[in-house]
Amino acid sequence: MKKFLFTCTYLLTVLFASISAYGQQTDSLLLRKTKDSIVQMPLDTVAIDQSTVDNMGALEGAVIQPDAPLSLFRSKKTNKYNLQDNKLAAKYDSLWMKELIASAPLFNEMQSEVVGLNPTIEYEYELSTDTLKQRLKKLNEKTPFNVAYNPSLENVIKSFLTRKRDLMERMLTLSQFYFPLFEQTMDNYDIPLEMKYLSIVESALNPRARSRVGATGLWQFMYGTGREMKLGITSYVDERSDPIKSTEAACKYLNRLYSIYEDWDLALAAYNSGPGNVNKAIRRSGGYKNYWNIRRNLPRETAGYVPAFLATMYIFEYAEEHGLNGKKVDRAYFETDTVHVKNIITFNQISELVGIEKEELQILNPSYKLGVIPYIKGKDYALRLPVRAMGRFVANETAIYAHVEKELKSKESPLPQLVKQAEAGRIRYKVRSGDYLGKIAERYGVGVSQIKRWNGMRSNNLRVGQRLTIFPRKTPVVATKSQSTTSKKVVFDSNTKVHEVQSGDSLWTISKKYPGISIENLREWNGISGKNLKPGMKLKLCNCPS
Repeated sequence: MKKFLFTCTYLLTVLFASISAYGQQTDSLLLRKTKDSIVQMPLDTVAIDQSTVDNMGALEGAVIQPDAPLSLFRSKKTNKYNLQDNKLAAKYDSLWMKELIASAPLFNEMQSEVVGLNPTIEYEYELSTDTLKQRLKKLNEKTPFNVAYNPSLENVIKSFLTRKRDLMERMLTLSQFYFPLFEQTMDNYDIPLEMKYLSIVESALNPRARSRVGATGLWQFMYGTGREMKLGITSYVDERSDPIKSTEAACKYLNRLYSIYEDWDLALAAYNSGPGNVNKAIRRSGGYKNYWNIRRNLPRETAGYVPAFLATMYIFEYAEEHGLNGKKVDRAYFETDTVHVKNIITFNQISELVGIEKEELQILNPSYKLGVIPYIKGKDYALRLPVRAMGRFVANETAIYAHVEKELKSKESPLPQLVKQAEAGRIRYKVRSGDYLGKIAERYGVGVSQIKRWNGMRSNNLRVGQRLTIFPRKTPVVATKSQSTTSKKVVFDSNTKVHEVQSGDSLWTISKKYPGISIENLREWNGISGKNLKPGMKLKLCNCPS
């Protein structure tokens, strides 16, 4: 078994930056005599006090061996898994977990603020322009960003200090989890450390954030850019949500943009809207390269993007002067460990067997989209657990996987087959004349949205000869010659609502007659591949059997 052991200096949600040796205490055993038997179980590296030891008496009557059936872990009194944790550490972890879960929705608030930002609106706040100028000048001296006073930036700063004050305080709290990781990685790639504030503007520090256009993760990579930066994206795994891998990818991408513009403000603008839009803005401005001189020529969202970044930087650097106080953490780091899975396993099963809340697993393993860790030969999919729980998993791997396999078989779960198809059974489909997404999706038992996501498509338009990547969930039925050439009269149920095609009708005119029904619906419900309709044809107006 191959293990990666990390000691991590940042928050409980993620994957942590500094790697150190996993203490030998993890493999130690607690031996406690209870009546005529012995309780034997793996311990955590965290110190265990006497009250914790005493509580383990609930496992009275059990003898735990590494390869023993998992049923032996159940307390005879409660019929529950009852492995204990250090109470103080568990308290800290619980408080952090609540904060992380509660802060997840802040992404929508931040994104809405940046997109709709209007730097021309003035806000009343007790901050003189002269004081602000002095502070921005000090910031400019210690950062390679162009931090210069202008009225628009002053308006954005005052807007954040008044309208988004609570949001900024929540970000001050969450930053204690993520910033140590960001700073270490940015230092490795020679990126300005102030770039860490970009993740607040991008995702409000939510690794599972997903925008309306599909940008995902702490650094909001689009599908194409994520694949370009070597981030794995499949039906079950999305490394754009992996804090460590996505942060490294963001640093590489930002370095690439800086090598083009040699200006960090323009690199930021290109990160948000793409180099093409920045280049067009430079041309339309007459050749200016200062962000504020080309700002009016940028897309609206990008026009508010850099001001939001600079305002966030200012607020974090001068939070104390403005009375902003995030919650001070009692423990600024959290120890975790990783192990490569040897079989497919779900978060529900891990939660039940190891005693970890499902929400905590989602926080620590955000790149697994469906709560499933697949096992594919040649892939190294890892499970991240708190150190306090890793010993329980590792010491009982054989029993855990046997239990999982038995459970999957007993429920006749299709999950192993689905994962195998998703990772190894993909096909390349060539679009033919008359094809449309609904038809192809039905043929292979998948959804239209899945086909679009797998192929980075933003619309439903197809072209003949186009190649589509599909992970089929069923084998398509190939029509025989007699089936394909013989037409059967369709008989509709008496309750089925139908439309009889009249001369001059088209799918578009019919869809307009029935609110809520689209052209795509009519095609899918009636097996129509082209546009030609014949008078007298009857079309179903519902997704119902014939």
